[in-house]
Amino acid sequence: MERKIRTGEHTGVKVDSVLAAAMLAALIAPDNHLWLVSPWITDVQVLDNSDGAYDSLFGGTPPQSYRLSETLNRIAANGTRVHVVTRAVPHNDDFLRRLHRTSSDIEIHIDEDLNIHEKTLCAGEWIIDGSMNFTIRGMAKNDESVTYKVGGVAAAQARLDLSARWEGGA
Repeated sequence: MERKIRTGEHTGVKVDSVLAAAMLAALIAPDNHLWLVSPWITDVQVLDNSDGAYDSLFGGTPPQSYRLSETLNRIAANGTRVHVVTRAVPHNDDFLRRLHRTSSDIEIHIDEDLNIHEKTLCAGEWIIDGSMNFTIRGMAKNDESVTYKVGGVAAAQARLDLSARWEGGA
């Protein structure tokens, strides 16, 4: 399955439901690796559990919304090796601080040469890629083109490529 969406403030289309589906998949069916590649990252809200719909995934935690850092931490705690690739720019500092504070199980790769056009989130059998940074503006304001693929070889190939680039093929 492949779904291409064009998001933006003018279209009214958001990526929230696609991103939530991917995060839920990573929580429900942990994989060996999850990769998040984005030159700019904000600690955006990715899961809204304020109505308690996902309580079985979050145990005794009261219903609430979950930010990207919290969700990645939970995914890592389930046994998935989480990799975050980004640039060392002041915009990313708050997100990286929260990520460091919540988990030591997440591998952060800082790459000053990271192509500003490269944005990917992938694990298991799914991949989200396109022009969208994982920021508030990228998810809600900017006009973006995002593709969500489930099944096929795209996610596996992306994981191999990302591993070769930032882990030397591990």
